[in-house]
Amino acid sequence: LNAVQTQTYGPEARGGSTRSDLIISTEPIRYPKVTNPHVLVCLTQEAYNKFSPIVRPGGLLIADTSFVSTVRKADARQIVLPMYETVKKEIANTVVFNVCMIGCIVALTGIVRQESIVKALTARMSPSHLHINLKALDLGIEMVKTRNSINSARNA
Repeated sequence: LNAVQTQTYGPEARGGSTRSDLIISTEPIRYPKVTNPHVLVCLTQEAYNKFSPIVRPGGLLIADTSFVSTVRKADARQIVLPMYETVKKEIANTVVFNVCMIGCIVALTGIVRQESIVKALTARMSPSHLHINLKALDLGIEMVKTRNSINSARNA
């Protein structure tokens, strides 16, 4: 696969909305910015308010219950999960909140295999930080599996 990542962190990074775009494609990538994402993750209210309108119709919008109050967006599937609170409770170190979110994305989309994420984390992290990050990844994946099981039981 081909991939490109861009980011805008300017002065917004001190409490406002920031943006990072990631494009993964089997084709060559000719423009590095995302205009209508298939998947949008909003971890703050400001980011949700600013970026939720750009998610592609039929796309997936993922948000965290601790920081985002969502409104029904008819043209996108919205999944709101307690990622931050789960990390805080289960790991007691919220620095790995972002890795939990990646686990949720992997479980919801299947865009990459869990093994690929584990391989990337293992290659780029010091052994002293690896365990906590792998645990956060597993938490995100399990959170989605639990949510899907509950929804399946309700629909049965």
